[in-house]
Amino acid sequence: MEQYRLYQGEDGRTKLDVPFRSYELIRRPLYNKGTGFTPEDRRSFALEGLLPSQHNPIELQARRIYASIRSKANDLEKYVSLTALQDRNEHLFYRLLCKHIEELMPIVYTPTVGEATRNFSHVFRRGRGVWITPEFRGRIAEVLEAAAPFEGVRLLVATDNESILGIGDQGAGGMAISIGKLALYTAAAGIHPAQTLPVSLDVGTNNDTLLNDELYLGWRSLRLTGSAYHTLIEEFVEAVAGVFPGALLQWEDFRKDTALHILDSYRDRLPSFNDDIQGTGAVAAAGIVSASRVTGSPLSAQRVLVFGAGAAGLGIARQIRALLADAGVNPADRELAVGVLDSRGLLVSDRALSDHYKQELAWTVETARRAGLEAAGPRDLATVVAHYKPTVLIGSSGQAGAFTEEIVREMARHVARPVILPYSNPTAYAEARPQELYEWTGGQCLVACGSPFAGVVYGERRYLVGQGNNVFIFPGLGLGTLLSGARRVSDGMISAAARALADAVLEDELAQGLLYPSIRRLRAVTHEVATAVMQRVRDDGIGESLSDTQIGQRIDESMWEPVYPDFVPV
Repeated sequence: MEQYRLYQGEDGRTKLDVPFRSYELIRRPLYNKGTGFTPEDRRSFALEGLLPSQHNPIELQARRIYASIRSKANDLEKYVSLTALQDRNEHLFYRLLCKHIEELMPIVYTPTVGEATRNFSHVFRRGRGVWITPEFRGRIAEVLEAAAPFEGVRLLVATDNESILGIGDQGAGGMAISIGKLALYTAAAGIHPAQTLPVSLDVGTNNDTLLNDELYLGWRSLRLTGSAYHTLIEEFVEAVAGVFPGALLQWEDFRKDTALHILDSYRDRLPSFNDDIQGTGAVAAAGIVSASRVTGSPLSAQRVLVFGAGAAGLGIARQIRALLADAGVNPADRELAVGVLDSRGLLVSDRALSDHYKQELAWTVETARRAGLEAAGPRDLATVVAHYKPTVLIGSSGQAGAFTEEIVREMARHVARPVILPYSNPTAYAEARPQELYEWTGGQCLVACGSPFAGVVYGERRYLVGQGNNVFIFPGLGLGTLLSGARRVSDGMISAAARALADAVLEDELAQGLLYPSIRRLRAVTHEVATAVMQRVRDDGIGESLSDTQIGQRIDESMWEPVYPDFVPV
């Protein structure tokens, strides 16, 4: 692994030791400045004649590439162009992403990343990150050490590619998710890209379309399962802990039962969390708390119905119940406060449950009776809404249009300000569209979605639509974990992140219909979330004991800004 040595010079400017010259230098994306190389750089590093004569500062370069990207015919072409930029000049890529985060985040991540994942093998240009396949069994640590581009990796995002967004098994293409998440870590939390590593645990695919595609780049085999799969994961975790001691590992887009098993197995072995479970839970809980600020009804008074019992549904139910426990709500009322449905209807203990973890989510028969649902009657979504009278309806099912007009109107008959959160993404998988929800509720609903939607005009008002995106949680959670030296990512840290996100929503944002902050404020919100996480680590005694002043200073000093450093020949 190469050392990337960035430091502060005596003149107060950021310096970078550079051991490369000529073509070897400009072919390295974290060193290459393109036309940003000064005349002095060009003389010192044998670059004269290799670039056009004009020296462009990074802002002028950013304007040029921004205009080029905006001219592309569709979002997938924009994604490919941005990926190409990241692969040749990372400083410029992040400069552009940070400056235009609201416009470009849907390109580098959801919803466009879903299309990029589907087409990964067809638009592939250059390898980035590490692919771990079964052929590396017994030497994963060796592969990780050799493949990581730099020493000092502090953050990894790993996926086994099986449950990508709402589109399922995408094989090796899931690497696009790991890359996209880490790009957002850098843009939002300022974690230096040299300290990050995307990982695809490419253990095969059960997607016949991919297996029969001659262009498919992944390990061409059916998915590894059972003990063979779990021993590979075990070796990977051991390798991460050995090669990158103290690093944070984020699990991403694993199948629901696999995700829970891995989370519970390794969360005490190394700092790690599952964004689909814990990040989604924190975001959803924050949205409900934000809505409570509008309605004046506390969290303890909410009746939450979650449609979708996968990893996201599990995380949402867990987090809401955790916040209710913190508020002193008794166990029976905590259970009644959150109902969960899967494709067969409401989870209740008197029916067979296909997945073991669903037992945790299921109501007792007595709780179902308290909600007005007898054992002999139907327990589909429409029936449960009519009898339970939820104040909050959350979608994590991936079933487009599941929140029908009939269901929404029924909910609105019992609740003055229904909170409706169709979180499934990409956009095409949303359970309902904001325009429909405003029309069906007479403009009384409070709405946020998992993917970006345009504002809604209803009556004489225009409402903005907040995005319940995990990007408001995972960068701050990750940054706070790393800077506090936390030994594990605790449930308390997740709850602290959720509360901080809810508190970060401004009054004027709430007045415009937003339940989440504007994406434009992502860095500031990340700072607040990281602060709350570090305070919780200190208070719970699971990391460094830092004062509030020290916490703020540490975050400020750590957040990298994408500007070209001064090059020092070595």
